[in-house]
Amino acid sequence: MGKVALVTGGTRGIGAAISVGLKKAGYTVASTYAGHVEAATKFSEEHGVSVFRWDVAHPEECAAGIADVEAKLGPVEILVNNAGITRDATLHKMTFDQWSAVIRTNLDSMFTMTRPVIEGMRARNFGRIINISSINGQKGQAGQTNYSAAKAGIIGFTKALAQENAKKGITVNAICPGYIDTDMVRAVPPQILDSIIATIPVGRLGKPEEVADLVTYLASESAAFITGSVLTINGAQYIANG
Repeated sequence: MGKVALVTGGTRGIGAAISVGLKKAGYTVASTYAGHVEAATKFSEEHGVSVFRWDVAHPEECAAGIADVEAKLGPVEILVNNAGITRDATLHKMTFDQWSAVIRTNLDSMFTMTRPVIEGMRARNFGRIINISSINGQKGQAGQTNYSAAKAGIIGFTKALAQENAKKGITVNAICPGYIDTDMVRAVPPQILDSIIATIPVGRLGKPEEVADLVTYLASESAAFITGSVLTINGAQYIANG
């Protein structure tokens, strides 16, 4: 069995592509999901990936879930923090519940998922933590103050954690995808989707597999000198400074 890779939100969209990509690369993959039981079951059966159900916003569920994964598969050596939700609204119409739900799932999960595995990684002098942020965490997006704030927070979390653990053989990096060809994006009305694609210089949506390939590289031994980095994958829709 290969190193154990744990992917949150790993049964649909970008997360599913990451799970499949890591499995093809030889890792033993565990994918989490919070809902959509039928989709998760189908994904597991089709790809031979172990799936586990818990809510990444709840620390107790994460601690128990990770303990279950490690008991069944072995210590988690690669963690991909991918799970995320949206509750879009302009701030003057946003409720606190909409704000809090996104912050808890998208940002608090950096702590609830990473805290239970970081000590083991430090003890073994090896770890790969890959956090999925977003183009909207870099440039902001109207109607997504909650989402943009959470995804920007992931970037700060990544840079600080990388510094704390660099001498322990643990790399921590963030990936900021732009608009990726997933069911969620394809659900956007065609005229709006066309207007989005028109702002992407390469003239198309990204592919989930392209994000997965980047994750797989960052998880590998070849990426041992890459840490604290924020990598964009958006077809030049937004070019970050530095």
